[in-house]
Formats: sequence, C-alpha cells, structure tokens
Amino acid sequence: MSCSFRLNLMKIRNMKNVTLRTSLIAILMLVFGSSLSARQSIQIGTELPAQEISVKDVNERSVTLASVSKSNGLIVIFSSNTCPWISRWEDRMKSIATKSDQNGIGFIALNSNERIRGRGESISDMKRRSDKQNYNFIYALDKDHRIADALGATESPEVFFFDGSKKLVYKGSIDDNPNRASSVKNHYLSNAIDAVISGETIVNAVTQGQGCSIKRVR
Repeated sequence: MSCSFRLNLMKIRNMKNVTLRTSLIAILMLVFGSSLSARQSIQIGTELPAQEISVKDVNERSVTLASVSKSNGLIVIFSSNTCPWISRWEDRMKSIATKSDQNGIGFIALNSNERIRGRGESISDMKRRSDKQNYNFIYALDKDHRIADALGATESPEVFFFDGSKKLVYKGSIDDNPNRASSVKNHYLSNAIDAVISGETIVNAVTQGQGCSIKRVR
C-alpha cells in the first residue's frame, strides 16, 4: 500500500469520525437542549403556575399551591432529605415559615427528587425528617417533579416567592451565608417579605441559588 493511499484512507476515516461526532453532538443538543429549555426558570412578574396540581404532604393530606397561598402571597421552597445544603438552612427555613405565617403568607416545601425516591427521598423518609426537625410548615412530595418543572426549579433549596396577586416577586436563595446564620449580611427572603408587606420594591429580586440539583427522572 502506497504512502499517499494510506494518507487518503486516514483522511476519509477522520472525515467520517468528525461527521459522526457532529451528528451525535447535534442529537444531544436537541435532546438535552429542549429538556433544559422546558425547565427554564420563570421570570419575575410571572403568575403562579401549576396552582391546581395536587400534592401529598407528610401527613397524607392533599394540597395545592392555590390552597396553601394566603392573602399576602406564597413561598415555595424546593427541598430534600439528603442534600447537605438543606441542613445548613433548615433552622432558617423554620424561622421564615413562622414569619410568613405571621404576615399572611403561605409556605410550602416540595421534594421533587423523583429519581432517588428509594434512596432517602420517599414520603416516609420525608415524614421522619419533618418529625425529627419539628417542621412548622407543609412538606409535600412533588411526584414526577411536575411543579418543579412548571416553575423551572433546578436545585434545593431554591425559593420562589409570589405576592398576594400570585405574581413572582423573588427567586433564589434564602440568604447569603448557608454555613453560619450569625454571619449573614443579606437576608434576601426575609427582606423580600418585609418589602411586600410594606408595599416597597424588593431590592434583590433575583439572587444566585446554592444547593443540590433536583434529581429528575428525565
């Protein structure tokens, strides 16, 4: 076999490999790109979606976002039993739930980790977590992550705060320091509640989330 023939053969093979890789990348972008776009986070001012989707809480009660919402709004936090970030913010979640109740704002935590239900995220696991940590808020299972998909949630904890007209006014983190409550400089969610109650503009309406990815089945 001549040297030039071998070189031409190698070029043809390389072209085929490039074409194959390009095709695979295009397919992956099509599949995962459409999936990601479907989960794009809703924007400030968006009306509360998935209001009538029924979810079951740790006490076997069926609730909807509409039924949990109160006169001054609703706070939805995506949560987990196994994510270490939840443990860091857990006490502050309870404090926010108390403040929300005192100000006529509904509060619900949703577990959307469908892919790992059998690994610490089942309803019975959630019940144990709620009892152990003395949750003072509704903790419900978001089956097939339907509400997470509707809101475009990607992690836990992740906050979506809707005002009394059910419009999104804040999304992101609870505050700026998951590791130490005493070192928090910006109480994002608490400040957002104060602003809504007083009729003022929320200074930081969108903040960067920190947490574990929601474990979806698709």
